[in-house]
Amino acid sequence: MDGKGPPLRDRPADVAHLTELLAADGYLADRGLATAVFLALSLDRPLLLEGEVGVGKTEIAKTLATTFGRKLIRLQCYEGIDASQALYEWDYARQMLQIRAMSTRAADALDSGYDEDAAVDALFGPKFLIERPLLAAVRAGDAAVLLIDEVDRADDEFEAFLLELLSDFQLTIPEIGTITASSSPLVILTSNRTRELHDALKRRCLYHWVGYPGAAREVEIVLTREPGVAPALARKVVAAVNRLRELDLAKPPGVAETIDWVRTLGVLRAGELDEHSALDTLGAVVKDRDDLELAQARLSEIVSGG
Repeated sequence: MDGKGPPLRDRPADVAHLTELLAADGYLADRGLATAVFLALSLDRPLLLEGEVGVGKTEIAKTLATTFGRKLIRLQCYEGIDASQALYEWDYARQMLQIRAMSTRAADALDSGYDEDAAVDALFGPKFLIERPLLAAVRAGDAAVLLIDEVDRADDEFEAFLLELLSDFQLTIPEIGTITASSSPLVILTSNRTRELHDALKRRCLYHWVGYPGAAREVEIVLTREPGVAPALARKVVAAVNRLRELDLAKPPGVAETIDWVRTLGVLRAGELDEHSALDTLGAVVKDRDDLELAQARLSEIVSGG
């Protein structure tokens, strides 16, 4: 996603209008999710989406960027991430080259009014600043969708750091000063609930739980994303995935895995989901060794529903 695309559209008139816009770009949002996004757009509030892996939390941010012609800025959280990796850092390699050049000029111009203080100050100017996602989002304002993905993977300190940014949407660079967003980007935070987020962060956000869709809606999603698949095959795959979710799996498959399974069957030109084709392609939908062994043992039940 490079942010290029259709011009920035007006904000949707209502939830139904937003649902139509998202559907036109291939994302089928239910009423609850569409309402949460509409309110986030209307109130300029961050939206925290929690739910199982693979249910479309990240994809909604990508689609919103496309739908409204905004730049997608993604901050992927992980254990140990700190403010410098999310905000900005100085280009130390370029600064060292500049220091060497300054030293040479200073040696050649000791009596020519060389301003060493000004030269040092220039080392911390904008051209040496490496922009990270949060600084980029502050500068972009409402021309961006900021996706803070899997915020639950970050530690408590980073979560606390986010509080100030989400409250004021400004940040301070000691060498330059305070940078404030002229307008707020649309902020989507996602969490897979590997740990509980603090109430202080949740208070700053609107909240929505993204669950697995019903079978009929999931079939509709599959047919939207893979329009060439036979509806009967889509229904059978969705039914099999739902039976997998009923098992005691460590990692139940999400909608993304349902789509992957259909695509895999298509690559193998399997027009039917039977035990043979399911066994060949089970790795597209089950991603854990113990889960795979359990699914293989129950394959007949999963495929036939018996």
